[in-house]
Amino acid sequence: MRYASLEDAVRTASAIRRRRRLQPAGGPGDKLFPPTYPGEGSDPPRHVFETRRIGGQNVTCVLIDSVQSQANRLEEALLEAAVSGRIELPRIVVDFPGSGLNSVPAISSLDAPHRIFDAILRDSEIDGKPFRQSEVGIRLKEAKPSNATEVLELSPTALLFGAWNSTGEGGGLGAKFARAIVSEIVGIAVPVEEVSNRRTGELSMRTAGRRTGSRIDPLGIVRSVEVFKSETDWALTAADAGGKAKQVRPSEINHGNIAPSVQPVGVTCDYADQTAVITLAGLRRLRFSAERDEGRDTAARAYIAALGLVALTEADLQGYALRSRCDLVCEGPAPLELVAFDGSIEPVTLDRDSALALYNEALSAARKAGFTLDPKPLVLRPQEKLVELVRRSQQKALLDEGGEAETK
Repeated sequence: MRYASLEDAVRTASAIRRRRRLQPAGGPGDKLFPPTYPGEGSDPPRHVFETRRIGGQNVTCVLIDSVQSQANRLEEALLEAAVSGRIELPRIVVDFPGSGLNSVPAISSLDAPHRIFDAILRDSEIDGKPFRQSEVGIRLKEAKPSNATEVLELSPTALLFGAWNSTGEGGGLGAKFARAIVSEIVGIAVPVEEVSNRRTGELSMRTAGRRTGSRIDPLGIVRSVEVFKSETDWALTAADAGGKAKQVRPSEINHGNIAPSVQPVGVTCDYADQTAVITLAGLRRLRFSAERDEGRDTAARAYIAALGLVALTEADLQGYALRSRCDLVCEGPAPLELVAFDGSIEPVTLDRDSALALYNEALSAARKAGFTLDPKPLVLRPQEKLVELVRRSQQKALLDEGGEAETK
């Protein structure tokens, strides 16, 4: 694809997409382990199953890698390309090591969960002033889809992967920028069994696969040995362990055998299907000036689309080692497709090198259109209160006093 073709596409086409079939690295029929989610109450962990309409049939499918997880992998690929110098990519970086917190790496707007509007950036500062109160921070707060220039110039990936100013003023009423790229991996035709909830009688699906587990202790410690565990250590007597110690089995201090167990975890499937879509129609909702400037808008949209194409090709080279025992390989080549507004399809030839060349053309065109796209990251320093919060949390964790991670 040449840059002129990309410009035409962002003006009139609907999307760029790719459907790719994948198989386990161990070969067709090998077991995969998709992500698990907590069961209700004492129910075991579970995968996410759903019935999809494929080829005129209802087919049981399982989620192998979610839209959110795929976005994180694509961002990781882009960040690696930027850090290694393959692309110039504006971004914001919070320098924790530079503030004396060497145990935390620098965190960029591609790492932070809420991207450019994350609390990590919110609680940092620039030139001694809180980021949100700085000149650039104020302009960022005022950004919206009808004038997204500030987001594009500070961290264009926020427009590609979506962002919501939910941590700022207004009780979460800040601007929302919809995703322009979506990717998901689903296992197709999964053997399942129907089970009834013991409490409610509600029927649900679970995998027909099983995972076994056990451990033989090389020390041969038996479960009848008395062990007393305190908040920070263990001992063989209650007196030595401390006043708040309680008696536990050796397995609770990670000694002794673990009895064999069987859990309904793991799946097999006919194949895995990855669907990746860059919405060009969605990009046309973004504008980049108070007054309508079609040439400027087109340059910005083409730049974001080119960034999405680089994300896909860079992630391809990283492979599909998604998690332990969930390693996939391509079943064959899968070309990109340009989807016109009427549904007609045009194949798109694009490898890694041509994607990088296309991106550089789009970057140059965006700069000529008046956008300031600095290849050097904007570096923030964490505020002292954030540094101290991290330090105290780490101290608690080292003393095994952290408890569960905070969730919303």
